[in-house]
Amino acid sequence: MPDTARSGGYYPPVSFYFKVEFSVSKDAHDASFQSVSGLSVEYELETFKEGGENRFEHKLPGRTRYPDLVLKRGLLTDSAVIKWCIDALQNRDIRPADVTVTLLNEKHEPLKAWNIVRAWPKKWTVADLNANENNVLVETLELSYRYFTLK
Repeated sequence: MPDTARSGGYYPPVSFYFKVEFSVSKDAHDASFQSVSGLSVEYELETFKEGGENRFEHKLPGRTRYPDLVLKRGLLTDSAVIKWCIDALQNRDIRPADVTVTLLNEKHEPLKAWNIVRAWPKKWTVADLNANENNVLVETLELSYRYFTLK
């Protein structure tokens, strides 16, 4: 396989071609999202002040922190994912599910995938209904999760 990065033919992948899969649904419509955010990880820092050293503080890595995963799409009136959310939010039947976000190339082949482990719905929002605008009604899912791994 030629090294296109060295030959000058490398282009970073585009961010608009992706799919989202839930372990609670096999419906292709549930994989269609407009945006995904929250794929990041960072250390919590613990600071340590050394006696007699006033120029700086030592910063030590603590636990890793993962922000909420935020998914947006046009509202679906019949969705297994939304049923899963409603069960968790209204009936307090919280069943964690795994979510996979896959970045695709122009041939619909996976370039990179994030496996989100034990996600559960924290918040579900439907955009404002407004008779003065001609917009698609967007629903937003906020999921809390333990961690993610890269494929």
